[in-house]
Amino acid sequence: MNALLLGLSNERARLEEETTEQGRKLRTVWVKQKEKEIESEREFLGLDKEEEFEGSDEDLLFALLS
Repeated sequence: MNALLLGLSNERARLEEETTEQGRKLRTVWVKQKEKEIESEREFLGLDKEEEFEGSDEDLLFALLS
């Protein structure tokens, strides 16, 4: 799972760096494919969807330390 998430992160970074419209379209498709792959893997493993933390970095740190 970590490898899939890292791959998605890397592909998103490449998408942000892409300069051509054609390249952006292609990388957008790749990002969507990786997101779908991760969703399928989570379902297969019985994991919940990733929950996002709503708050500041300080709030997150406090929540983790308490």
